[in-house]
Amino acid sequence: MPIIVDIDVMLARRKMAVGTLAERVGITPANLAVLKNGRAKAVRFTT
Repeated sequence: MPIIVDIDVMLARRKMAVGTLAERVGITPANLAVLKNGRAKAVRFTT
């Protein structure tokens, strides 16, 4: 069963930019874009 997190909705609710979220979480904006667009094949627990 897939885990679904709608990052766009959460960013809009918090009025936050993708770059800000990436900086706070500690991953690159490119990796966050992969997660946001649903192109990730797998996610490591460290991520």
